[in-house]
Amino acid sequence: MTEYSGGGDPKRSLELLWGVKARSRRGPKPRLTPEDIVRTAIALADAEGLEAPSMRRIADELGVSPMSIYTYVPGKAELIDVMVDRAFGELTPPEQDTWRARLEHIAEDGWALYHRHPWLLRVTLARPPMGPNTLAKYEFELRAVEGLGLTDVEMDSVVALVTGFAESAARVSVNAAEAERRSGISDLEWWEATAPLLAELVDEADYPIGTRVGTAAGQEYNAAVAPRRAFEFGLARVLDGIEVLINSR
Repeated sequence: MTEYSGGGDPKRSLELLWGVKARSRRGPKPRLTPEDIVRTAIALADAEGLEAPSMRRIADELGVSPMSIYTYVPGKAELIDVMVDRAFGELTPPEQDTWRARLEHIAEDGWALYHRHPWLLRVTLARPPMGPNTLAKYEFELRAVEGLGLTDVEMDSVVALVTGFAESAARVSVNAAEAERRSGISDLEWWEATAPLLAELVDEADYPIGTRVGTAAGQEYNAAVAPRRAFEFGLARVLDGIEVLINSR
């Protein structure tokens, strides 16, 4: 599957992200707005994946010509920038009393966002869209660890660690759900079909630890993996490590 990354016109992306073009218009209210296009593109991506919101498909959904879309959005790369920023606008600032609870909120909020908009996991954010929601997100994430004795670079690293972990864990969960959807069988059904043949082909004595641990985990999870459980366990360990760093100050 294609990965999407920044590669459009930075100036046009910023104009779209900050509404410069929309504010500079004069005359009667236009039939179409950039927000209409972005909202439609997100709905298509949520339902069918990131390939779905082509300019022609968006135009069909809105009942306009494809050229009308290009009047507002120069291309898909710039459109994806705005889609990402709009999605980030759904995230909420943490208001908990402790730094640990605030970071838990950030991770949980991100986990939920990626499940609402799985296409976000297809976008490479090495060059994130510098829109208002993206900058606000970074600001409240940093505020969660402000005043704890960390250096500015450590604060940035802590935020990157927590948000990166949430993204990685969500990717496993979304992929597992997608595998079940595409195959039409659950993890339990898959294992029930696989286990008898595997038992004939593999001597458990060759893999004693893997057999013991895999059996215990499989019986506990009733599946090959337990993404939500792994997310909760991993997040707790990540926060434990951050606590060591904070206490060292």
